[in-house]
Amino acid sequence: MTQGIQQYNDDVKHAIDHSSSSLRDISLQIHANPELGYEEVFAHKILTDYLEAQGFKVTRHAYDIKTAFVAEYESAATVEAAARGETIRTVGFCSEYDALPGVGHACGHNLIAIAGLAAAIGVKAALEKHNLVGRLRIIGTPAEETTGGKIPLIEKGAFDGLDACMMTHPSPADIVYCTILSVGGFKAEFFGKASHASASPWEGINALDGLVTAYNALGLLRQQTAPTSRIHCIITNGGQAPNIIPEYAEGHILYRATNAADHQKLHDNVVRILNAAAESSGCTVKITKEMEYQPMPHNELLAGRYAQYTEDLGVKYMPRAMQEAAPSGSTDMGNVAHYVPGIHPVYNIVGLNGELDLSVSNHSIKFTDQAKTEVAHEATLRSAKGLALTGLDVLIEPGFAEAIRADFEARVPKGGNAKMQMAARAAVGAGCGCH
Repeated sequence: MTQGIQQYNDDVKHAIDHSSSSLRDISLQIHANPELGYEEVFAHKILTDYLEAQGFKVTRHAYDIKTAFVAEYESAATVEAAARGETIRTVGFCSEYDALPGVGHACGHNLIAIAGLAAAIGVKAALEKHNLVGRLRIIGTPAEETTGGKIPLIEKGAFDGLDACMMTHPSPADIVYCTILSVGGFKAEFFGKASHASASPWEGINALDGLVTAYNALGLLRQQTAPTSRIHCIITNGGQAPNIIPEYAEGHILYRATNAADHQKLHDNVVRILNAAAESSGCTVKITKEMEYQPMPHNELLAGRYAQYTEDLGVKYMPRAMQEAAPSGSTDMGNVAHYVPGIHPVYNIVGLNGELDLSVSNHSIKFTDQAKTEVAHEATLRSAKGLALTGLDVLIEPGFAEAIRADFEARVPKGGNAKMQMAARAAVGAGCGCH
């Protein structure tokens, strides 16, 4: 590493350390004010106000999404280079900030929110101090825990022009190569006919029977799915009173897989089961697609560079095979990484020296409590430094952005423009550790 590059990297880390206190305050405020997807009004304001004060050009309510934002920075040298017609590299970081119902920030999105800010502050410091050419974009992405705010943002152009986009996620372990699953979701509504459950049950058509039949069949389907696949289902409406044959029942189903083929197979099997359950019970069924997240294709060069920088900062990683075998969830960052090169490492908020406590698992009350600790904050900034140093390399290292793009083109499945693919899926129906 040349002396100049080392100076840039030192500036990145110093800027993040200098911002630690203010970033912790933001994290704790978001943690104390949990908001569900697309309702993150408090988080949106505190994050955008902070970025604006740090010298970023901020677009609030970006792309007509109430709680999305975009913040950008470019140096004077970048403006001059663009005027000369030169190609300008651009790197992006994502911040998430939605919470979970009942358990608040049990996925640590208060930490993800400031990780994106910290990474951007670090890169901006180097670009600004040394007048380096490069553009920086922070994308505030709501509703990761529900229907995926990144998906409409992709469709509307928020990720256009990025050479790479990165984010990091709190966890009980440090993992770069996390096998993040796809996830699809349906709402299933069964319609029957109400009648008196004692006086004339034969006059009714039991919508709950249809849904329960589907629920049981989905349970049996698990025996015929790959060990890496997952199916979950809940019943959210099973009728109004026990003495009335239910004329309406509603459930929500999620299915997950590691690859597109298994994902499609699960999709088709779930749809068949729902339709068969309706027919067997005399009901009709309405199936609405609520979400679809793609699996996460980690860019090898970005992942390797991030791992190198975070190891230098003291992170201790398991062998790659063990990382890839670790249980995981799903995220709409998978959709982003099918559109532009990206990574989604996870980092340990239990301890800074590889300590493991698997009882502090994502989506648990213990994780909610851990997400506001000092050690979680320190771990977040360490991971953000890894993102920032990697992002700076994308902007200034000759050939690195091109190599990243080549890896992306080789690894990400082809099949047409990502926006067209998402539009086609949306036409099927209205419509994630991680989700």
